[in-house]
Parts: sequence; C-alpha cells; structure tokens
Amino acid sequence: MKKSTDELMKILRSKDSVDDYFQENDSEIFFGSLTELIQFFISNKRLEKKDVVRDSGLSRTYAYEIISGKTNKNISRDKVIMLCFGLHLTVDEAQQMLKKSGYAPLYARDTRDSILIFSLENSISVVNTNIKLAEYNLTPLE
Repeated sequence: MKKSTDELMKILRSKDSVDDYFQENDSEIFFGSLTELIQFFISNKRLEKKDVVRDSGLSRTYAYEIISGKTNKNISRDKVIMLCFGLHLTVDEAQQMLKKSGYAPLYARDTRDSILIFSLENSISVVNTNIKLAEYNLTPLE
C-alpha cells in the first residue's frame, strides 16, 4: 500500500465507475475481514505474532484471540489502536484498521487522538504513549 487515503480519495472522485477505481487500485484496497487485514499486516511487515502481542500492550491471551479471529467480543477502539501499535502501523494503516473495525478514524483536532497519531507516526511505544496521555490527564490506552 503506497498511496495515501487522500490520494485514493482524489482518484476515486475522478473515476466514472467504481469498478475502474477498484481495477486500477486493487493493491491499495483491502476487501477482507479484520482478521485478514491483521494477517496481511503481519505477513507484509514480516512480523512475528509474539512481537505483535508484546508491542501491543494487550494481554497475551486476548491479543492472540484477536489476531486469530477467535474472539466473539466486540473489540474496543482502544484495543484496536493498541494492536496498531503492536503491528507498527503507519497512521494511514491504523486508520484503515479502525475503519475496518467499525470505529471512527483518529482525528487530529482531538487532543487524545493527536497524541495517538504522533505516537504512531514516530514509533513511540504504548507505554510511552500512555505516559504522554497521563501528562495531559487523558485516558490511557487500555
């Protein structure tokens, strides 16, 4: 995935047919489930699941349930974001994960989301992100 969401939006708006858009940008669009998207990122970034679990800050069991698609629970927005940290996603990739999960994307005008965006963009860990959130009296990722 090399094009930003903004680039894709411009291309989509310029097309006469959504089919043409899909055909020309098939490598940029993910049609699968959340589990398939997670597996795609793990494979594409050549990550080890154990490292994703560790870096996410999620409990080991719950993280593996999410990654394998075995959880029936509604995964909270914060848990999806924590998984984004574990997957070492870019902000655009994290936005894709949030949307695939049915959540609003990170919003730069929101103080908490701004910290999360900055942390993802600069590869800051979940622990250090939570420290920064606490400095602003904001709810940590949990």
